[in-house]
Amino acid sequence: MLRVLVAVFAVILPLQAGATDVQLPEGAALTRDRVELEGTYEMPIGAWHEDSAVPAMSLAGRVVRQAWRFGGTGMSSYQILLNLRSQLVEAGYEIVFECEDAACGGFDFRYGTEVVGEPDMHVDLGDFRYLAAILPGDPTEAVSLLVSRSTSAGFVQMIHVGPADAAEIPVEPQASTKAEPGSALPAVIADDIGTAMERVGRFILADLVFATGSSELGPGDYTSLSELAAYLAANPEKRVALVGHTDAEGSLAGNISLSKRRAASVMDRLVNDFGVNAGQLEAEGIGYLAPIASNQSDDGRTRNRRVEAILVSTE
Repeated sequence: MLRVLVAVFAVILPLQAGATDVQLPEGAALTRDRVELEGTYEMPIGAWHEDSAVPAMSLAGRVVRQAWRFGGTGMSSYQILLNLRSQLVEAGYEIVFECEDAACGGFDFRYGTEVVGEPDMHVDLGDFRYLAAILPGDPTEAVSLLVSRSTSAGFVQMIHVGPADAAEIPVEPQASTKAEPGSALPAVIADDIGTAMERVGRFILADLVFATGSSELGPGDYTSLSELAAYLAANPEKRVALVGHTDAEGSLAGNISLSKRRAASVMDRLVNDFGVNAGQLEAEGIGYLAPIASNQSDDGRTRNRRVEAILVSTE
């Protein structure tokens, strides 16, 4: 059976015979958990094609459909899936198919396969990843993963098919959001900047727009800046570093300079338009050294051109 544990810190747990401990990203909150003791599932094993739609493997047994939402993470959909993929492979699963958004078939793949409905599961048609895997045996177990993001949260859907008489898949309960000294922090939902800052310590200001080579923040009413300003106004003792990032076009030195100017542009907007105390902010840049997506695509480069808010207060 497939067992899912949710914790704030990504502690690698030992894999046990007959079970797989899958560690989800920090802050993951279960939004859907439906079990069919004797169900069926058409698991996609290929990309959508106009002649064949979405090819699928027909599976029967105990079907568990689950979804999670988590905010305040700097991980891209690719990084989220990569982490889960490595755990499945380590547990003995064989990857039979994987794809990303357009290569999957985009809109047609998304609406040609089973997906948990909004708001429990969100799929950005331009930013999602899918994976199908099987665990050889008698009977065979199978699992599919669908991963996507919104501007402020990540989403994971997992559908697992196992023996009809398998024991219930446990999800580690979290009775409190307070941690005892020396213990791991419990799961926490970090869907807003304030929660992310207090629990994770960072937040991607994902709605900001910069053109390639430009240090000027584009015009617009940015929700992330409004929320960050509100957080800082409510917490005048807190300090935040705005850290700029770029795509990989150009030299490292040039990109570090550009990323710092971008962070400074965001700082100026916060101070001048939102009334944030300049003493609560600082601006830095690290160029292309910390990408969250591949720089080999236009979409990836756009996502890498970003500014993150990092909580630097120690109390």
